[in-house]
Amino acid sequence: MALLSRALRVAGARPCWSPAQGLGPRPLTSRAGSTTEKSVPYQRTLKGAQGSSEAARGPSRPLPSTANVVVIGGGSLGCQTLYHLAKLGVSGAVLLERERLTSGTTWHTAGLLWQLRPSDVEVELLAHTRRVVSHDLEEETGLHTGWIQNGGLFIASNRQRLDEYKRLMSLGKAYGVESHVLSPAETKALYPLMNVDDLYGTLYVPHDGTMDPAGTCTTLTRAATARGAQVIENCPVTGIRVRTDDFGVRRVAAVETEHGSIQTPCVVNCAGVWAGTVGRMAGVKVPLVAMHHAYVVTERIEGIQNMPNVRDHDASVYLRLQGDALSVGGYEANPIFWEEVSDKFAFGLFDLDWDVFTQHIEGAINRVPVLEKTGVKSTVCGPESFTPDHKPLMGEAPELRGFFLGCGFNSAGMMLGGGCGQELAHWIVQGRPEKDMYGYDIRRFHHSLTDHHRWVRERSHESYAKNYSVVFPHDEPLAGRNVRTDPLHEELLARGCVFQERHGWERPGWFNPGGAAPVLHYDYYGAYGNQAHEDYAYSGLLTDEYTFDFPPHHDVIKQECLACRGAAAVFDMSYFGKFYLVGLDARKAADWLFSADVSRPPGSTVYTCMLNHRGGTESDLTVSRLTPNSQASPLTPAFEGDGYYLAVGGAVAQHNWSHITTVLQDHKFQCQLIDSSEDLGMISIQGPASRAILQEVLDADLSNEAFPFSTHKVVSAAGHLVRAMRLSFVGELGWELHIPKLSCVPVYQAVMTAGAKHGLVNAGYRAIDSLSIEKGYRHWHADLRSDDSPLEAGLAFTCKLKSTTPFLGREALEKQRAAGLQRRLVCFTVDEKVPMFGLEAIWRNGQVVGHIRRADFGFTIDKTLAYGYIRDPSGGPVSLDFVKSGDYALERMGVTYPARVHLKSPFDPDNKRVKGIY
Repeated sequence: MALLSRALRVAGARPCWSPAQGLGPRPLTSRAGSTTEKSVPYQRTLKGAQGSSEAARGPSRPLPSTANVVVIGGGSLGCQTLYHLAKLGVSGAVLLERERLTSGTTWHTAGLLWQLRPSDVEVELLAHTRRVVSHDLEEETGLHTGWIQNGGLFIASNRQRLDEYKRLMSLGKAYGVESHVLSPAETKALYPLMNVDDLYGTLYVPHDGTMDPAGTCTTLTRAATARGAQVIENCPVTGIRVRTDDFGVRRVAAVETEHGSIQTPCVVNCAGVWAGTVGRMAGVKVPLVAMHHAYVVTERIEGIQNMPNVRDHDASVYLRLQGDALSVGGYEANPIFWEEVSDKFAFGLFDLDWDVFTQHIEGAINRVPVLEKTGVKSTVCGPESFTPDHKPLMGEAPELRGFFLGCGFNSAGMMLGGGCGQELAHWIVQGRPEKDMYGYDIRRFHHSLTDHHRWVRERSHESYAKNYSVVFPHDEPLAGRNVRTDPLHEELLARGCVFQERHGWERPGWFNPGGAAPVLHYDYYGAYGNQAHEDYAYSGLLTDEYTFDFPPHHDVIKQECLACRGAAAVFDMSYFGKFYLVGLDARKAADWLFSADVSRPPGSTVYTCMLNHRGGTESDLTVSRLTPNSQASPLTPAFEGDGYYLAVGGAVAQHNWSHITTVLQDHKFQCQLIDSSEDLGMISIQGPASRAILQEVLDADLSNEAFPFSTHKVVSAAGHLVRAMRLSFVGELGWELHIPKLSCVPVYQAVMTAGAKHGLVNAGYRAIDSLSIEKGYRHWHADLRSDDSPLEAGLAFTCKLKSTTPFLGREALEKQRAAGLQRRLVCFTVDEKVPMFGLEAIWRNGQVVGHIRRADFGFTIDKTLAYGYIRDPSGGPVSLDFVKSGDYALERMGVTYPARVHLKSPFDPDNKRVKGIY
């Protein structure tokens, strides 16, 4: 038996690991105590007594010749997906497991379930998992899953951490999750063995708990097979057969195994660490990496029974109750990569590297001092998969129709499994999940990133290393930067631009008066022999903003906003997605895809939404009608029939591309979608002085009569052809210039020269966030998502419901309108100068009726603005009278602030400024 304290001393006395050994696996031994076992702490696993002879006998049951769905992988996600497919009535669903259920990574998971996360969607997903394992499965099967409700305790040893917990508590109120912020003394009373001397407080969630991997997966498959599903173990998959249909679309045809093939139109890759291997069988890129993740199991601890599980985020350690012992684990900055993932690895564990694990021992002993003299019963070090943004990979792969992903769960597959399994089942059966799953959708990643080795590796490392970091509103990654830069990058960097990263793109965040702050190569936080950057200006600016108060650069962003309102600002929006939809069926496709009537005369530009079949909003974008063109140019492709130019938010460009492509394929429209995002730049000049500035640069008449709002023209700018669009995303007079790549710098410089005497300034997306919310413009994936309809979001004007033209989602909107809206997006202002960032609870007449989706400070009206969807607690429709009649308050970190509700934007509600009326 090894003592934790001895392990700490021995590891500290040994020389550090040499970077010459590389980042991959290496011989690891537990020199702190030779009697320590490698063994999971569960009384029962599904490993059983199986040996190689059993595996050689072949599959646990005969393979069917066909199946409606084949799930690959018998871990948490595979079992949950199979169960939920069966519940949706899918007959002939089959799960294939290469060895035994849970044998990959699920069998050794800690099995913790925390109900509160800094994401409303994740709170909903976790709630479903908890309901399945604590209630539904036992009711359906009569079997106990092993669920233990012992509660959860989050530790705060600084003010920012406690503020984060208070935010979670406020969000929990919107979802009925009981939680309490405790003082150090109250924490000590709850958990007597805990050291509370260095605490600011804790967050206690009494209904958190612990899941048992074997019990949960066994019960899931029992319930699924009772509904007609099949589970086949000892059946490794060797290939995915693909067919190409008459329109050139690749589709799943069959799954091949060592023991035969199964014809199927649908495969679900739930292979965890091995998901990349399965993806390669099908020509699908799966952006994840495998790493060692470890915990140790202690000997018996007197007085620990019935204590809650603990997450000490600042020490990067968790303490899981294990009967009368604890499992102690955490996340370090120097995890070990599993470079060569073995296909033969089943119910396997690595030797624990005490050099890596020691940092967690220190934190654990500090928090529960009795651990210093407690023995280590066993060590658990197994593989887990991690992704570039610490979110799972789900949904249909853009490369192959019928191939779905359910993998990359960043060691959270057990607790997210129920919610994600349900959504994945809906995705397969209905074509879309019921919740907004964009943050998990594989299509969130641009296709150039999913096999970009450096980007995937660096970002996945950082997501692991920062797993327990405070989630601040304005944080940015340091890993995987400068992968996609636009033509103005160096020009703006020299002018003090502080860049943000969005799916590989570097986009302007704000402009630092102190000068350039370039993003440097990733230093892995000094791990693996890398030299950590010193005096890193960009990192320092980020660190300054690690706060839930107004950030230090609040006044800098204020100046950018007020300059736009008072004179003019130029915004580099080159990272926007820019697509052409052209061809003989382009008009048919446009009528079906877009909720607004975009088939107006050439030269018109329309703001519209794209919907799914449930009426949820998959995107908002602008669509410009083009004149047919027989000769291609940098601004217009050659095409016959009809043509449209689409401009979409750059962070969601791949999502838009995939959505449109799927619709075109499903309806067999004879048209072409062309991606010109990398070929064109885009700047937007907004503000009262924008017309005077651009009149000096463009060779066109910019008067209201000659160039009305929502129109576009190809014009000359400083001798370069550009597409000018009169649009605004901030509520001002303004134009966008869509510019061929090589012309971006000279056109930008000409605009800046002309604007110098008019007070033109550079501004970034932090200013856009403030200006747009002040005007009431929506941001997709914030106050407008795929589970929000345009009617609920106040965008009915984007829907051609007065026409007879069918469009995707129309039937759902008509039903919703007839039944009345069950929720409605509402604007609030708060008079008190207090920052809000989203997730605040909305109170109406003393009841919680929703939570804030998006919030920011409006510098022109000098107030905080917030948008959130509200419901009637009685279950009735949310009418405008219901909205107006309430007395509202917004709860921020446990404190409520009186709020005023608005049915129109509080800034320029009559839209005079976009018309040039000042």
